[in-house]
Amino acid sequence: MTTKNAFYAQSGGVTAVINASACGLIETARQHGDKIGKVYAGRNGIIGALTEDLIDTSLESDEDIAALRYTPSGAFGSCRYKLKSFEENRAEYERLIAVFKAHNIGYFFYNGGGDSQDTTHKLSQLSQSLGHDLRCIGIPKTVDNDLPLTDNCPGFGSVAKYVAVSIREAGFDVASMARTSTKVFVLEVMGRHAGWIAAAGGLAAEREGESPHIILFPEITFDQEKFLAKVESTVKKHGFCCIVVSEGVRNPDGTFLAEAGTRDAFGHAQLGGVAPVVADMIKTAHGYKYHWAVADYLQRAARHIASKTDVDQAYAMGKAAVELALNGKTAVMPTIVRTSNNPYQWEIGVGELKDVANVEQMLPAHYISEDGFGITPECEEYLRPLIMGEDSPPYVNGLPQYVRLKNLPVEKILNEPFDL
Repeated sequence: MTTKNAFYAQSGGVTAVINASACGLIETARQHGDKIGKVYAGRNGIIGALTEDLIDTSLESDEDIAALRYTPSGAFGSCRYKLKSFEENRAEYERLIAVFKAHNIGYFFYNGGGDSQDTTHKLSQLSQSLGHDLRCIGIPKTVDNDLPLTDNCPGFGSVAKYVAVSIREAGFDVASMARTSTKVFVLEVMGRHAGWIAAAGGLAAEREGESPHIILFPEITFDQEKFLAKVESTVKKHGFCCIVVSEGVRNPDGTFLAEAGTRDAFGHAQLGGVAPVVADMIKTAHGYKYHWAVADYLQRAARHIASKTDVDQAYAMGKAAVELALNGKTAVMPTIVRTSNNPYQWEIGVGELKDVANVEQMLPAHYISEDGFGITPECEEYLRPLIMGEDSPPYVNGLPQYVRLKNLPVEKILNEPFDL
């Protein structure tokens, strides 16, 4: 393969470390200038490719690209845009190939979760059928930690650390006020179908009576009577009760506790906030004064408290993606392979995109305690290494300093509008 340009894009909800993957990819590509010309980034993910809105990363300094390693969010903009099937909208895929041909792009790197890996897989199939030599590599990313084949997903370790730290600190606060004031605190975390993030809160409870006392998982059908009894017994025993609840907790009939009745761009149900629902339920049943919080974007943007393990793995995934493409691989995704728990060790593996796309890895049943309200020692053994290590960004005037790239556009060649 002669020298070709590369296309990189970020997709879906961003994380504290997705830019570390971008950093690993761009820095590695720059080391192979004889094979990879320029790295173009899609402005706002795959939408940038469809609209021929490309960013020339070669115009960014080495120092600014290096600073991506400690900058949260998506430096090139992300999107929630799922390509339809070939049968439904073949024109989208043909448009992508046309843009890539026009800009001499022979490498496609898509940094995202299950829907993104599905897009990458479909594109690899179409490029082959159309005779365009395009090496398509998925790069794992999701705070939900629900991709198969990989031991864990970049982005999750830092969210897990944030949640564990937050519920521990909130627990100290509530304990100090419980005698005369607040007795219940509810922290809502992300996790529509998989309870990995909620489970991470359990890492904070290292001793009897420590927060959180209750975790509500999407994998466990919500039992209101059992839950309220657990809250009451916890308050009687410890004087207060701290709860971590996943946004995706469901009623016995399968509906979300907090379903808003609308859908997002991927067709997923929009959730309206489960923490106030749970808190009000407790107030009605027991009369306890409560406070609740929704971690929301804070949990996935908190680069100041990122896990070093997570940062290192995110960077490694970007680097490995380039190396796989240069070795002739396509329709694959680099993975994290755990080789040892104690001491924690890992290496890079490879997964086929056909085995990754649209498959969700749920929290295993043996990771949830028998009563359904906590995590098991096996779960803690899995989670603990992923939050280890600190990797603080530089601070100036008391605040973390993050890079903002120039993100200068590539001149359009097709210059043809495309309706999304």
